[in-house]
Order: sequence, then C-alpha cells, then structure tokens
Amino acid sequence: MLWRIKARAGYWLARRLFHWSWFVRQPRGWAWLEGQFARMANLGDVGAQSFYGHILTFRGQGLGAREEGIRLLRLAALAGDGKAAYQVGVISLAGTATKAPDPAEAARWWTLAAKAGHPLAEIKLKALEGQAP
Repeated sequence: MLWRIKARAGYWLARRLFHWSWFVRQPRGWAWLEGQFARMANLGDVGAQSFYGHILTFRGQGLGAREEGIRLLRLAALAGDGKAAYQVGVISLAGTATKAPDPAEAARWWTLAAKAGHPLAEIKLKALEGQAP
C-alpha cells in the first residue's frame, strides 16, 4: 500500500519535472524520470502507460524502446485510452520492423479510438474506407 502511494507521488513529481527542459537534459534527471514513468506504467496505470508509451515509441532510442512503447500503447488502448488507440492504429497502418502494414488492424484500433472520443479517428476511418476497393 505504501509503495503505491510512493509510486503515485513520484509519478506526479516526474510529470511536473518533465516540463523543465534543464532537468530533462541532465542524464541523471532523465534516468530518474524514466524510472518513475516505467514504475507507474508497470503498476497498470492507463495514463502512465499511454504517456510513457508515447515517449518510448517516438523518442526512445533503439528498436527495443520502440517495441516496448508500442506494447504500452496497446495496453492503454485496450483499457480505453483513445489517444493510445489512435496511435496504435497509425502504427498498424504504417507497419513496423517486425510487422507488415495492416489496414484491418488499423481500422480496429481507430474504431476503439472513435468510441473513446478521439476526434481524428473518425476521419482516419472514413479515409481508410475510401481507399478500399
């Protein structure tokens, strides 16, 4: 119980410090921030999974970071996060180093995002339907 409170407090502080560019540029500062984000994401917090998943997918270094980011985004999307579902749809349509582009999977994720209220998901779904033969 106490470790969960400590994790939430650390995550709250890390999200505030994330906006301080001088802190983020420090290697030890960034390592601490990543630790807080990862701990909260591993505890199953959907917001942390989405946030850290976006960071790893788009700013992470290496294929491993990108794959972990996509995994976290999928978990957040399945839990109802519209932004994460939208991004997983974009990634599915573009393909990855290990998977070919899959329009059907992209449509599935964008449908989840649209149900969650993401504003661009409906537009992407209509564009994807317009491309179908």
